[in-house]
Amino acid sequence: MPISVELDATAIDVITDEETLRVFLADGREIIAPLMWFPPLMSATQEQRAKWRLMGHGTGIAWDDLDEHLSVAGLLRQH
Repeated sequence: MPISVELDATAIDVITDEETLRVFLADGREIIAPLMWFPPLMSATQEQRAKWRLMGHGTGIAWDDLDEHLSVAGLLRQH
């Protein structure tokens, strides 16, 4: 019998380093993308990248100081 898995593609946490953006989703998935895809994040300091907030109950991520806004749906499409 197949196991039913409830997918919940809302972001709950974000981590960046010098090369990578990692977005953790409520259903346990993780999106990993190179920072080079997002020039404002790539050129920002680690302190600036750490100042993010969730938008729309986790459907998007905003870095207001960098004027960068990403949707979880868009990140999933890029993979």
